Amino acid sequence: MKLKYISLNDRLYRYVGACRSDAGDPILEALRVETESLGDISRMQISREQGSFMTLLVAAIGAKSAIEVGTFTGYSSLCIARGLAPRGQLICIDQSEEWTGIARKYWAQAGVENKIELRLGPAVPTLKKLGRHLRFNFAFIDADKTEYEAYYELLLPRIRQNGLILFDNMLWGGRLGAGRIRQPGGRAIKKLNRKLARDKRIESVLLPVADGIHVCRKR
Repeated sequence: MKLKYISLNDRLYRYVGACRSDAGDPILEALRVETESLGDISRMQISREQGSFMTLLVAAIGAKSAIEVGTFTGYSSLCIARGLAPRGQLICIDQSEEWTGIARKYWAQAGVENKIELRLGPAVPTLKKLGRHLRFNFAFIDADKTEYEAYYELLLPRIRQNGLILFDNMLWGGRLGAGRIRQPGGRAIKKLNRKLARDKRIESVLLPVADGIHVCRKR
C-alpha cells in the first residue's frame, strides 16, 4: 500500500504557513525578526506553525498551568501563554538572561507577562526544586537533547491526567531512520522516541511538523 504523505517544497510550505489564524501577527513577526538578527543561533526558534499548534492545543485542553523547558527568545512561551485560561500560569526555565531578556520584552508587548514566571538556571536542578504541590496541564520541552529523558521523568509525575507533554526536534534534522547516529543528542532523541512509543503511562504520536514534535498524553 502506498504511504500517504506529501513532501513539502518552499511554495507549499508558504501556503501552509499562510493558513493559520495568527498569520501575520505583528508581535510574533517582530519577535522572529529580532531573533533572526542574532545569526545562526536563531535556528533554535520554533517555526510559526509550531507556535500556532501549541496555542491551539493549550486552549483546547483548557490548560490552567504549563511549564516550558528551554525558552530562548520567547516565541514558544508567548504562544503557550496566549492559549492558557484567563488566570493560567506558565513557568519558563532557561539559563540565558540575555535571550530571555528579549522574551520578557515581547511578553509585555503581548500583555501576557503576568501569566509567565521565568526561572533562570540549569534545567534539571531547577525542575528538582519545583514546589511539591505544582501540577501542570501542558509541558513543552526544547532544551539540551541529551537531557530530554531526564526532563521527561521529572515532569511526568507532575502532569495531570490527560495533560500533554510536547518534545521538539524529535526528527533530528531528518537524520533518524537512515542508519547509525553518532551525535549524543541524536542518539538520545532516537532512544526517547522509542521509549515514548512503548511507555504505558502515556499515549504518543510523532508528528512531522517542522523538525518533529512528539506529542504525549498522560493516561
